[in-house]
Amino acid sequence: MADREVQRRLAAVLAADVAGYTRLMEADSEGTVAAWQDAREDVIKPTVADHTGKIVKLTGDGFLVEFQTVQDAVNCAIAMQQGLAASSLDFRIGVNLGDIIDDGEDIHGEGVNVAARLEGLAEPGGIVISGSVHEQVKNRIEADYQDMGRQEVKNVSDPVQAFAVKFAAPAGAVKSDVAVSDKPSIAVLPFDNLSGDTDQEYFSDGVAEDIITALSHFPWFFVIARNSSFSFKGQSLTIGQIAKELGVRYVLEGSVRQAGDRVRVTAQLIEAETDRHIWAERYDRDLNDIFAVQDEITESVTRAVAPELLAAEMRQAGRRDTPKLDTWTQVMRAHSLINNLTPEDSRAAKILLEEAIAADPSSSMAHADLATVHLWSGIYGWTADTMAANLAAVGSAETAVDLDSRDAWARTVLGWTKLFSKRHEEAIRELDAAIDINPNLSIAHSVLGVTHAFSGNADIGLRQTEYGIQLSPRDSLLSIMYGLRGIAHFAAGDYAESVEWGRRSVERRPPINVGYRIIAASLGLLGRIDEAREAVRELLVHMPDMTIQATIRQMPWKLEEHLQAVTDGLRAAGLPEGD
Repeated sequence: MADREVQRRLAAVLAADVAGYTRLMEADSEGTVAAWQDAREDVIKPTVADHTGKIVKLTGDGFLVEFQTVQDAVNCAIAMQQGLAASSLDFRIGVNLGDIIDDGEDIHGEGVNVAARLEGLAEPGGIVISGSVHEQVKNRIEADYQDMGRQEVKNVSDPVQAFAVKFAAPAGAVKSDVAVSDKPSIAVLPFDNLSGDTDQEYFSDGVAEDIITALSHFPWFFVIARNSSFSFKGQSLTIGQIAKELGVRYVLEGSVRQAGDRVRVTAQLIEAETDRHIWAERYDRDLNDIFAVQDEITESVTRAVAPELLAAEMRQAGRRDTPKLDTWTQVMRAHSLINNLTPEDSRAAKILLEEAIAADPSSSMAHADLATVHLWSGIYGWTADTMAANLAAVGSAETAVDLDSRDAWARTVLGWTKLFSKRHEEAIRELDAAIDINPNLSIAHSVLGVTHAFSGNADIGLRQTEYGIQLSPRDSLLSIMYGLRGIAHFAAGDYAESVEWGRRSVERRPPINVGYRIIAASLGLLGRIDEAREAVRELLVHMPDMTIQATIRQMPWKLEEHLQAVTDGLRAAGLPEGD
């Protein structure tokens, strides 16, 4: 057989796969295959042809496409995701510009490898592009490009700059399996910043976030968590589409315009099904009155959505002492950085929070967020001294609760730190208190669930972690919440489901290292040794010193049977024993 000519060239490469394909096949193999075939013939092939692309190969759950220009590749990716919005399958797409090797039948090389890794970073239904692609399309293709920072990816030596592409979904194409709550359900969207100053973005976000917090104090409401409602920022979706995806009846939107010492806040409440404006108001105030404005908006919304609530309920809730305005803005910036779940952003947030606390030591929010920084640094291996990190987290969380015992987030963080101090009963008390204060705080339900799972109450763990995800189906912390659900399944002895949720965790936001450990242990117990060893290899890339004994010391399992199961599973997976 004659040798085929090997060509090297620069090319735009699109890699895509079906999110959760293994799980879908296990649940309904025939339906999944049929949906994949329909998507391939009705959308993928014609869309690629329309954008002068070449399908290099189709696999069981994905495909690889080459384009001559990055504009064609990104336009095709957007058009494809819009066309696939009505499918029962969710696709993830990565686009890269790089060198490829063409052997006549397939393409190889770093250009292909990076595209495949970017696809793994994308959310279901989403697109992630490399920095080189972003440079060429940012001023040519109308979309919102969310900077994901430099990502460490498998089999690529240097970190890869990544951007998530946010684009408008076609009308009527939003899919949702989220049921609308029986309670008055509402999503508060991020308020538009009309001040012409991007530095004021945190201010307008903070106004909306405080309204979410105030509404969440009422158990009569089902309030979508901040991280899910804020995920629509910069997207051109209708109110009906947003409400359908989040499973709510009402949407509150508004704007903030700041000029000198004055601020104008507008807000309007919309019934999603009818697109009817129930209530709207405009507030012109001195900047020092912003917290009073938030109270007025919250009370008005409460009356409009649930007229049976007495005005006394709002007055009894009252506003606790608020921090100084400069401190509040600083904490809002730090809070946004923390939710990015990267060590770099965590360190930047720590600096902001320490500055805020120096300026205003009475800020419960600042202390609670600083506790979060310390806690996650220990859990996710961003510091070598995990014990010191957890002790610092406990101290900051206790200070936050001492300053404001009605701060649900502070209570949640304190419960989380007590869990990883292996004080399970105290952790449950704090988390129960957090949920009593704010029944709609999704992460509190998830952490309460995993605390029960670590304590040996798997049924409660599964119920609470499921409810946490339901409360905030687009949460920026879903990677954590998925991992916690995986731990709950492990506690229940359902190792196949534990693997599935662990994989969802690391696929959504790698590297969440707890996910790799629960995947490896579960696969080891299932006897799927090759997959288990691959999970260990991934774990050791991010935490090279991790061992079985270090895992046992860090993860707060209460029952000996669970400790033994983790040990047996990780040993079968090949994680070093340690001491």
